[in-house]
Amino acid sequence: MSRQAFCAGTGPQNLRMPNKPDHRLHEALAALRAAARPEQLEAMARFGLTGAGRLGLAVPTLRTLARGLGRDHALALALWDTGIPDAQLLAGMVAEPAQFTEAQMDHWVAGLQAWDVCDQACTNAFVKSPLAWDAIPRWAARAPEFEKRAGFALLAAAAVHHKQRPDADFLARLPLIEAAAGDGRNFVKKAVNWALRQTAKRSPALRGPALAVALRLCERPESSARWIGHDAQRELAGRG
Repeated sequence: MSRQAFCAGTGPQNLRMPNKPDHRLHEALAALRAAARPEQLEAMARFGLTGAGRLGLAVPTLRTLARGLGRDHALALALWDTGIPDAQLLAGMVAEPAQFTEAQMDHWVAGLQAWDVCDQACTNAFVKSPLAWDAIPRWAARAPEFEKRAGFALLAAAAVHHKQRPDADFLARLPLIEAAAGDGRNFVKKAVNWALRQTAKRSPALRGPALAVALRLCERPESSARWIGHDAQRELAGRG
């Protein structure tokens, strides 16, 4: 198959070659490199889109490539292990969430280099895994910045996508938010804030308890906790 045909996402049936995983990885990497935008890397870095070997692909381009590849968990694992941020973004789009093991999910989180890779893995792949809910407190307790962010990015995603999960489960996760609110690292505090706001917006029954957390955070001594509290309060107070 030509690189042009692959990049156009045509003939996905021809891309499914389960007996040739190395060939699929080679084709995927070739397509990523063909679409690279090195001229965008400096601007992307200003927004925290960093990581060794980044190629500068836009998310819509990655989604087009993912549609051409189809779901392929073995390919997703191989893409992730390249360490290239763009390949890892693509990995989350082609992974088969039901096939994740706990070890695989933990391995992915331990290799995070940037916030966008973290968030895309959580929203495209992890949140759809039956192992997602138990991963939240495990990752929220991690020390490295992006690993800890993954716990709260996944909680925010679960608040949107886990439609059948009872509100009581999310109430039980609010202490995680309060415990992490004092972490002043930028990518942690923003994810904690995200998780708090999404939990509050999930249902009327959760809005009150989440707003109460926000109000308590406003009184905390840590600047990060106060920022999270005030930002969440501004959004939630206007929702009635």
